[in-house]
Amino acid sequence: MLNKLFGWGKKKTSPEAEVTEVSFGRYSDNNKTVQKTKRWTDADNLFKEKKYHESIAAFFEYLRDDSQQNVLLSKNAAENEFSFFQGSKIVRGRYDNEKLSAEVTLAKMTVPSVPVMRRLLEHNFNLYYSRYTLLNDRLCMRFDTDIETANPNKLYYALKELATRGDKQDDLLLQDFSSLQSIDTEHLVSIPDQEKEVKYKYMMKWIRETLQLIEPLDAEKMSGGIAHLLLNLAYRIDFLIVPESKLLYDLEDIVTIYFLKDEKPIPEKNKAMIAAFRKVLEKTTEDVFPFLFRSKHTFAITMPQVQKTISDTIYGANQNMIWYRDNDYAAIAQQVSEYGLGYCQYNFSLPKPITDLYLLLMKVVYADFFSDLGFTTELYNSKIPEFNVGLIEERISAIINEWKEKFPQIGFKTENLKYDSLLSFTHSFTSEVEFVNTESK
Repeated sequence: MLNKLFGWGKKKTSPEAEVTEVSFGRYSDNNKTVQKTKRWTDADNLFKEKKYHESIAAFFEYLRDDSQQNVLLSKNAAENEFSFFQGSKIVRGRYDNEKLSAEVTLAKMTVPSVPVMRRLLEHNFNLYYSRYTLLNDRLCMRFDTDIETANPNKLYYALKELATRGDKQDDLLLQDFSSLQSIDTEHLVSIPDQEKEVKYKYMMKWIRETLQLIEPLDAEKMSGGIAHLLLNLAYRIDFLIVPESKLLYDLEDIVTIYFLKDEKPIPEKNKAMIAAFRKVLEKTTEDVFPFLFRSKHTFAITMPQVQKTISDTIYGANQNMIWYRDNDYAAIAQQVSEYGLGYCQYNFSLPKPITDLYLLLMKVVYADFFSDLGFTTELYNSKIPEFNVGLIEERISAIINEWKEKFPQIGFKTENLKYDSLLSFTHSFTSEVEFVNTESK
């Protein structure tokens, strides 16, 4: 309280550039500005007026994330072309006065393969808008529609299916069939080896620390706490390390172990997750580095949720945290308090201010990780320990103010934050995020 009244512990910092090229978390398209949202309405109205080309142009402007420049559109008198990025894939298409078509290349198949074709034939039954096809030696996914039925709603879901399925299937096909060759990945951006080394180091460190924390616990009596530790570890790795391709799918498989409706008891699920994490510990830098790279996205792989679902999830985690805190399991309580927001970030396409607040929390709780990545602004010093109260609250205000136009009722009561311990801060911070109102204008 004295810190907050008299400014003790606050550090005045001069503005400095953060490490902007390092990105965190999965892409969410639930971050459109008011102006971008208006372009969707424009596209819908233009389609109703049968101004199909103008409608499509407005639609792609809605899709374009200006910070990523993920969508390209070129127009001429005869035929119009477009392309956009989705992870490891590029979707390319064109439209004229009669049709719109789009395709994504998955892999190169120089030698015909019956098992590959059987796999794609089976997967065709799970597609609503697109289909698998073979063009010369290229395995592709393709979508076509008459221009008169290319309304914004249909285009959104069709192109999302094409992009997200294509982004995942190319990795799975290359993983399962050695005869296939990678193709059309020149747009991927390699990250510096130093960044890879830091991410590898901390991923392994966090796994070892979590397994060591679990080891003395009673597997039956503490099964709920153990599950929270393991799942929050997966969410943290997904958000901060941002693994791609096979490494991402390995992580997804770990999370699936717990949530699969197979009626197995929680201790058994925990045991399987622990075994899976131990396999990750066996991976060398040669196993991990190829799956750490940067890419652009246009569609989220998760769906938005209503405000109440996000709030209830955070509230539930903090309620569960209380028992661990009051029974001297501070390390577990810390992870459980993080869990609610981490679960939302992993499973939902969150509004951008919620993701930004989650990132801010991570920068405080895992300050050493960010410092090793090159972030020089210190929000928390674990050695003293000491919070940079002034800068934390300044960052919160900046996030809230940036999104007031889209979310007029958004707010965050920084006066309710507690700085007497990392657990108190995390609990008070996530409790305030619970009430951050992101109902649209």
